[in-house]
Amino acid sequence: METVTITTAFLTLGQLLKEVGVIDSGGAAKFYLAEQTVLVNGEPDQRRGRKLYPGDVIALEDGQQFTVAIAE
Repeated sequence: METVTITTAFLTLGQLLKEVGVIDSGGAAKFYLAEQTVLVNGEPDQRRGRKLYPGDVIALEDGQQFTVAIAE
């Protein structure tokens, strides 16, 4: 599982996908989420604006997993 560190209160699902290199641009998030299954804390979610907070776990269809952590 890979850790994504944030310096703000939250990160959106679209921003996370771009940050980890799954998509090239924020606009691609809508299409990616429509075609791929993404689990946020074990539940499917297709909202690119979904707010992710420290401790959230994101799992992609290809087996990649990410957890959100706050920078110290």
